[in-house]
Amino acid sequence: MTKVTIDSEKFKNVPRILIEADLKVIQGDRFQPTGFPDLGAAVYEKPDGKRMILVESAQSIANRLEATILDESGIEIAEEFEGLPYIRAKLSGEVDDDKYSASTTSLIEAHRINSPFIISNDEFKEEFKKKAEYDKGKPLNWKKIASALLYYDSNSLLHGAFMANLEDGRVKVQRALTGFIEAEGINEVSSGGVKNNPLDPTGKIRADNYDKDVYGNVPYHRMEYTAERITAYFNFDISLFEGYGLPKEAKELLIALGLYKIRKLLNNGLRLRTSCDFVVKDDVKVVSSGDFVIPSESELLKIVMDRIQVCKSSGLFADPAVTELSTEVIKKVNDSDKKSESS
Repeated sequence: MTKVTIDSEKFKNVPRILIEADLKVIQGDRFQPTGFPDLGAAVYEKPDGKRMILVESAQSIANRLEATILDESGIEIAEEFEGLPYIRAKLSGEVDDDKYSASTTSLIEAHRINSPFIISNDEFKEEFKKKAEYDKGKPLNWKKIASALLYYDSNSLLHGAFMANLEDGRVKVQRALTGFIEAEGINEVSSGGVKNNPLDPTGKIRADNYDKDVYGNVPYHRMEYTAERITAYFNFDISLFEGYGLPKEAKELLIALGLYKIRKLLNNGLRLRTSCDFVVKDDVKVVSSGDFVIPSESELLKIVMDRIQVCKSSGLFADPAVTELSTEVIKKVNDSDKKSESS
């Protein structure tokens, strides 16, 4: 049996891997798209007049792709990816006169290493600046910056990191892997329901210490959609890895890891909301990159695990892989909080 590999040399003249997957609603025809405050659903028209809707945004798909390699805790890396570097910050302090204790990781924090719970650690900040050869007021060395991100938190090179909290905020690493879901030929489906109170439909009987207007029967409106076609799109800009001057084994790891995340999401993660559940109609299609066929999820996992060990042996990763930090936290008290406490 031929061993499946990812050879970065074959992608030297391929700036992007463009991927599409046609989806269908798992039951029936209706789905509930993402919505935005003060906007609702993002309905628009193509130049030819066909009605479209944004089913899932690039921001949401990025979060879902990141979650594909997490374990059951939701903040740590899954066992299969042990050795892939990331940062864990243990938070502690006095909050509301009690001892506060929690943990977070660069795998879930917004912009990863840029999290104030991470980059505010002076010792780590200096270590990162040294490895990235970062000096305020001097030109950025992107090769060294990419090397530092690979070393401490490799996923930052896939999902981006706007390091606004590092000195003058010049380090901005864009996403290499972007995705979104669109539907075309859409129609609205208006329906609704009622939140029932079996004790008192009028809502006059209330708990003595809770007087918010959440009692009684509450009718509500619901808007869903049908579509002629629903498609998930992924744009994997692998030219970034070449531009950063990453070693061959690092490029192969990142390409395999990005493709694995796409496979994992499409195979297991398309229940976007209670009323928005999809499956892939046919296999994913590569609409660029010649005759390249994406390996299966299990094949990609084997490649990722192998490349992790190779990168580790080459000294490209932090050792130990998880950089442990301790961060003191406080609770910020606003003027409104002070007023409510004094009243």
